[in-house]
Amino acid sequence: MSPERRRRAVTVLQQRFGVSQRRACRLVGQHRSAQRRPAPARRDADEVLRARLRQISAQYPRWGWRKAHAIAAREGLVVNRKRTRRLWLDEGLKRPPRVRKKRRAGPGRHQRMRATRPDQMWALDFQVDVTANGRQVRFLNIVDEYTRQALATRAARSFTADATVAVLDELIARLGRRPEHIRMDNGPELTAHTLTDWCRYTGVDPAYIDPASPWQNGICESFNGRFRDEFLTCEQFDTLLEVQVLAEDWRIEYNTYRPHGSLAWLTPDAYRQQWITNRQPTLS
Repeated sequence: MSPERRRRAVTVLQQRFGVSQRRACRLVGQHRSAQRRPAPARRDADEVLRARLRQISAQYPRWGWRKAHAIAAREGLVVNRKRTRRLWLDEGLKRPPRVRKKRRAGPGRHQRMRATRPDQMWALDFQVDVTANGRQVRFLNIVDEYTRQALATRAARSFTADATVAVLDELIARLGRRPEHIRMDNGPELTAHTLTDWCRYTGVDPAYIDPASPWQNGICESFNGRFRDEFLTCEQFDTLLEVQVLAEDWRIEYNTYRPHGSLAWLTPDAYRQQWITNRQPTLS
């Protein structure tokens, strides 16, 4: 029930049954301060929401109305999804639909391990872009498959097996935790003795996907798509340092601000915190 409907329900209870405002608010779950506050005119509220939607679209041109709705709802501007969609389309903010590549289901896909808790399965993959002078930049992306947290978006001109292990060591030291498994492909950096020895030493199980089967690393592939669509295609980089700084800024915003559709529109950090909170023992 929306705040406005609760406001009307309180008024009906007071008028029809003669109950006090305090009791009526308690019955319908309405805060008394919200009940006493004058309701804004719908036209004014629509204009405020329109302005905020335009701001969100300008700042995040690759976002659709669902993410914009999640942000507006988080800020207390809207409750009804249909209203957000109507105003979004009315403002002409609809972006072209994303063309999804058809993926064929490889053998044994139904047996692929699925993460059921944080840090059970990290996914790792490389991605390539270029700076303004045409030189290659390679990204090492690491994602927690359960929380969808972007743990690393490290940029360098190239990545050897030693450099990959160094990033993993640094990441584990910073987080204070390590994964049970790491899902990755069969690239030379990831099958070298340096990395396999590291996995054996740290007790991390390498979960290699089948050759030429990127869909088996679907969560990291999906992240790569968002990373390219919302960051790489929107920026032009002059130097490697600029790439590194901007990629880290985007990663932090992705984890702490960007709503995620598969996480009930929570951010990845908020989803992890919710998981931790729900498993804390309660005092009876």
